[in-house]
Amino acid sequence: MKYTHLRDLEVSRIGLGCMGMSHIYTGYKQPEEDSIAVIHRAIDLGVTLIDTAELYGAGRNEDLVGKALKGRRDKVVLATKFGLKTHTGRSIPTDSSPANIRIAVEGSLKRLDVDYIDLYYQHRIDKETPIEDTIGTLVELINEGKIRHIGMSEAGQENIRRANAVHPITALQSEYSLWTRDGEDGTLDLLRELGIGFVPYSPLGRGFLSGKIRDMEWMYEDDFRRTNPRFLPGAFEHNLTVLAELEAIADEAGCTPAQLALAWLLHKGDDWSPIPGTVRVNHLEEDLGAVDVVLTAEQVARLDNCTQPEGGHHTEAQLTYFDR
Repeated sequence: MKYTHLRDLEVSRIGLGCMGMSHIYTGYKQPEEDSIAVIHRAIDLGVTLIDTAELYGAGRNEDLVGKALKGRRDKVVLATKFGLKTHTGRSIPTDSSPANIRIAVEGSLKRLDVDYIDLYYQHRIDKETPIEDTIGTLVELINEGKIRHIGMSEAGQENIRRANAVHPITALQSEYSLWTRDGEDGTLDLLRELGIGFVPYSPLGRGFLSGKIRDMEWMYEDDFRRTNPRFLPGAFEHNLTVLAELEAIADEAGCTPAQLALAWLLHKGDDWSPIPGTVRVNHLEEDLGAVDVVLTAEQVARLDNCTQPEGGHHTEAQLTYFDR
């Protein structure tokens, strides 16, 4: 494994997203011990950034991660999130009020069974709470030793700048991949200006960029991807043809499509740490092999300009929670 820094926080070049082990994907159906085995293998292979959230599985994912980290806490940078679940009775879940943050952090610490959280993300911007109030509360939690670093997720440029003026933001976590380029609206440039690290989630396009998803038949009926615009009939078939572009470049580079997608991200930013998720040890090992993939300038340019998929990366209703 190789390592980098999100501002002053050292992390592995590739992290592990644990959401799918408890939430929205097929993988949450597997036995808990299988998921714990994946986390243990990741740590054994040098992965330090482990990512979860209170939202995932209504707390079950934090419980799972907490069990997996027994006896291994000092080997990881533990990241979790608040702000997409309200504990104060709001009618919408985007609650980053000071009162909600304090309830949320205590719940996460208990479920994770830890004394502190290394990287605490605001999961989504709360349009009813000034970002200065949210960050101010997080600074208090740093001073109390409950968290060590502050992150934001899917935040827009104005709120990132305002938040960073209150306290240095360590990382932004947003969806970004060969097929999701929202950050190229100037957000990635702002991160470089402010010295904020970047943690791309869904770096494999919810599994599609791995080249392993050729049909939808194997997914459970409640798998999130069955309602995702890029996996709907028509778009799905079209996107399979676009995937062939990436597979051709992967063949040239001597790697798998998943490794290609991750290697491209590693090439784009020295202070980036993508967090692919998986519930299988063999897929984990494949993903981590991306740190050794070398791409030529010509291959990177072709990937920069690869055909974009049909269908959005979220539904219109889901996008209302994004800060753009």
